[in-house]
Amino acid sequence: MATLARLQARSWFVGNQYYFRNRVVDEFRKKENDAAVKIQSWFRGCRIRAYIRYLHRVATIIQKCWRSYLGKKQYRHLVKLAHYTMKMNLYNAMAVKIQRRWRGYRIRKYCFNYYYLKDYLKAVSETNDAIREALEEFAEMKEREEKKANLEKEEKQRDYQARKMHYLLSTKQIPGIYNSPFRQAPDPWELRLQKAKPLTHPKPKGPFRDFSEVLEQRYKPLEPTLRVAEPINELKLAREEFKREECAQNIHSKMFFPFSSYHKKEKYTASMHSSSKYGSDSYGLKQFRSENPRKWICDKDFQTVLPSFYLFSKYGKLYSRAGQIV
Repeated sequence: MATLARLQARSWFVGNQYYFRNRVVDEFRKKENDAAVKIQSWFRGCRIRAYIRYLHRVATIIQKCWRSYLGKKQYRHLVKLAHYTMKMNLYNAMAVKIQRRWRGYRIRKYCFNYYYLKDYLKAVSETNDAIREALEEFAEMKEREEKKANLEKEEKQRDYQARKMHYLLSTKQIPGIYNSPFRQAPDPWELRLQKAKPLTHPKPKGPFRDFSEVLEQRYKPLEPTLRVAEPINELKLAREEFKREECAQNIHSKMFFPFSSYHKKEKYTASMHSSSKYGSDSYGLKQFRSENPRKWICDKDFQTVLPSFYLFSKYGKLYSRAGQIV
């Protein structure tokens, strides 16, 4: 019992010691944990930086290889271009040399050949002389022809003037104005008037029609107007004719199979006009030329109008064109 009492008395002290010891242990544990985290972070940072340096070295090596490849490729291309340029320059120089030799030979032989040029100029001068003589002869001939034509024209004008003035010719009783008694010889116009014939007026000419054609045109029978030539019930007859044509042109849409072997498996498709359940459209029979009596001005029928070849006299009698009383 005494031991139990001592233990109970020391329980508070044991509890405090336990609490203080555990608190100290927790503080040390946290400090150690922080130190361990710092060590790990430093180590991991070192490792990552070393890996990044390694990657940088590897990337640098790759870039160096790639750039060296591109440089070599570009250098080979430049070398090819330089070689091609050198060859083209050589070929051009050779072509220029060949052309220079050939042009020199051609110029010396054909263009600046003294004897050849002398013969050519001599032939050109002879040809020019011949052409010049021919042109001079042609010009003289044209001048003579023009002079002759002018003389003929003037002579015709004088003859025409003499024919117009033929009434001025002298007679035995009355001397003309060109035959003065005070002159020793008559005037040349007097002699011309004696030779000329008097001017007569020409008969009228023109595209005249034949007399029978003129009479036929004048006395041709009268043509009746459209109102007289057509019956008065033309509209009704036209509608009946149109109805008969519509009935004759109806489409028979019975189901059938053609005799051709190409369409044996194809089914005949009926038209919508005949196969519709609403029936056929009545546009062609009812609405075509339909009449609306409500819109009529007057519901009386048209009166018969006499043809245009009937005339009324002033006394009220009806005459025809021929003068007969109707």
